[in-house]
Amino acid sequence: MSKQGKSEAVERPVNFIRNIINDDLANHKHTEVCTRFPPEPNGYLHIGHAKSICLNFGLAEDYNGRCNLRFDDTNPAKESLEYVESIKRDVAWLGFHWAGEPKYSSNYFDQFYDCAVELIQKGLAYVCFLNAEETREYRGSLKEPGKNSPYRDTSPEENLALFEKMKNGEFKEGECVLRAKIDMASSFMCMRDPTLYRVRFEHHHQTGDKWCIYPMYDFAHCISDAIEGVTHSLCTLEFQDNRRIYDWLLEHLDAFNKPDRPHQYEFSRLNLEYTVMSKRMLHKLVNDGLVEGWDDPRMPTISGMRRRGYTPAALRDFAERIGISKVDSMTEMGILEASIRDDLNRVAPRSMAVIDPIKVIIENYPQGQVETLQAPVHPQNEAMGKREIHFSRELYIDRADFMEVAPNGKYQRLALDKEVRLRNAYVIKGVRVETDENGDYTTIYCTYDPETLGKNPADGRKVKGVIHFVEATQALPAEFRIYDRLFTVPNPAKEADFESVLNPDSLVVKQGFVEPGLLTAEAEKAYQFEREGYFCRDNRSGDALIFNRTVALRDTWSQ
Repeated sequence: MSKQGKSEAVERPVNFIRNIINDDLANHKHTEVCTRFPPEPNGYLHIGHAKSICLNFGLAEDYNGRCNLRFDDTNPAKESLEYVESIKRDVAWLGFHWAGEPKYSSNYFDQFYDCAVELIQKGLAYVCFLNAEETREYRGSLKEPGKNSPYRDTSPEENLALFEKMKNGEFKEGECVLRAKIDMASSFMCMRDPTLYRVRFEHHHQTGDKWCIYPMYDFAHCISDAIEGVTHSLCTLEFQDNRRIYDWLLEHLDAFNKPDRPHQYEFSRLNLEYTVMSKRMLHKLVNDGLVEGWDDPRMPTISGMRRRGYTPAALRDFAERIGISKVDSMTEMGILEASIRDDLNRVAPRSMAVIDPIKVIIENYPQGQVETLQAPVHPQNEAMGKREIHFSRELYIDRADFMEVAPNGKYQRLALDKEVRLRNAYVIKGVRVETDENGDYTTIYCTYDPETLGKNPADGRKVKGVIHFVEATQALPAEFRIYDRLFTVPNPAKEADFESVLNPDSLVVKQGFVEPGLLTAEAEKAYQFEREGYFCRDNRSGDALIFNRTVALRDTWSQ
């Protein structure tokens, strides 16, 4: 369930899943709503999973029901406890609590085995010794029906003995499988005698070496739902055809063939611009060293977005904005970024950071004097209070905020013989500039108007521009990691080589300065660095001041 209280509940948009649930409750098909979030622990969760988490846990909350966290751990060759723990952390961080203890498909391995035995006894499952190539040949195609396996008519008694041998480890991996006996002429390929069990000599992170046969997802999933009393089993559209296996299995297992048995409903998965959601591709990015790891802030993983500074509230809001439908589409990155901007604009304290610094010397300010000024923590929220900033003869401003000659009348930054206001401080005027042997600016010399602290010049002259700064003697050196889209094209998954369209500028590292108050900045806590964007301290930075840019102040990609 969510940490949000009922008093914070908002009117939820109607969608087809809510309509189904409303009808089921009204018709007394179910008296309680039970959903589940069933990740396979073979990687870190990404934002597509966040959509599913918000849907399943959100529905349970809204209908005063329950939502189970269940690990689909039926393939130990690809799973690990690292992934199990990361999934728990991500779900909890998003603000949700699962019903009871986390559940595992492996909790039900004995029951799965008994269900397989029941199907064999009914003549609805058989042990097949076709190899992989033969299986593909017998399966047919979308245009041609499949052919029955030569092992299809083996007697139930012999199949029971063979299945027992599978369980006892008497067959090699790939030598045989247990298949359902459905219809090799079905127009749905998934119904052409799908595999239910295969041999795997792998140590399992929950059951150890007790089993050397493991159930397939389609077999385990529906039975797990039925055991747990799940009412509405929600999954993405790629499992739409597999619903036929789901229903077939529950209809042919006596314990679960009941009017209130679970039913599967499909919704569109999240496809987000400029990233990939395929676990295979995400694994490749990590394994090939193209990113720092699963929590790299450029990754679409929940842990990566958390490290970048995204908030649970923003991801929940994003899930609400994109909604639930049965139509696959590509979601604009701008929608996600709008969610985080809207959230951080309300809650992020303001501060000043100079990311590409150049020194400014105020020639008419007393040497050795450091003045303490007051600035709002948040200009629209007085309750957040004030913060101290400093002003002295030496300052840093951003290099982009100075030009020797102002290009036109609309230029509102610092230039020679032109005035500009320093944020929460005085008006200064450019006098002269020093350059190095390459012609690059090194120091800007200015004067300041001591009568302009918090007010306009007394003689009525207009000063339109405002730039930010950090006082030099109190400034703290900091590293800034400017993150951008990981890929250069909106749909990299469609590229023949998705790695070829990685954005070489997805991470730019800058060295600059921040206000001294940020010495104790908390990891993952958002700050708006005025005129620069939203940043948070990196959660792996230790004592170092490293700030990750969460998002720019405005969308520059759509312009």
